[in-house]
Amino acid sequence: MKQHKVYLGLGSNIRPEHFLPTGLDELANLYGPMDVSCVYEGTAIGFEGPKFHNLVVGLVTNSPLTELAPCLRALEFRHGRDPQGDKFSSRTLDIDILTFDNYAEMTAGIVLPREEITRNAFVLRPFAEIAPDLVIPGQTQNLAALWRQYDATTQPLAPVTLNWQAMTLPIFQL
Repeated sequence: MKQHKVYLGLGSNIRPEHFLPTGLDELANLYGPMDVSCVYEGTAIGFEGPKFHNLVVGLVTNSPLTELAPCLRALEFRHGRDPQGDKFSSRTLDIDILTFDNYAEMTAGIVLPREEITRNAFVLRPFAEIAPDLVIPGQTQNLAALWRQYDATTQPLAPVTLNWQAMTLPIFQL
């Protein structure tokens, strides 16, 4: 069975101190050990709402993308996400597939790699923490270099602590 390296972006702006750890617990139960970034607080993008807490995780799965995507969507719903909620709205748990192996295509209605990786600080900074040397399809530089060149003043982030599995997620220095 083929193993796939996957990176996910997680976010919450409704009780993130509850929904992010419970989402991480379920991901760990489903997929095993994960690389987990720090958590960052930033303003909502695309709508007015409470600030989001965001992080990136890396995991390995045997599931093809066509099975992984609906599984993650169901996980969001189990953790209180409104199935009829607007794209730009507050949410308990949001999980986005950022990359799936080196796919550079639209599969199962998902464009990979996700365009927000290089556009949004709340994705690029934590992604660069856990996979600094990764060059995503369509880019010529690794994530660490892309983050160094990013104008972080356009989307300020503040590191926040998150308690998960009896530990406080660390604050990386990039």
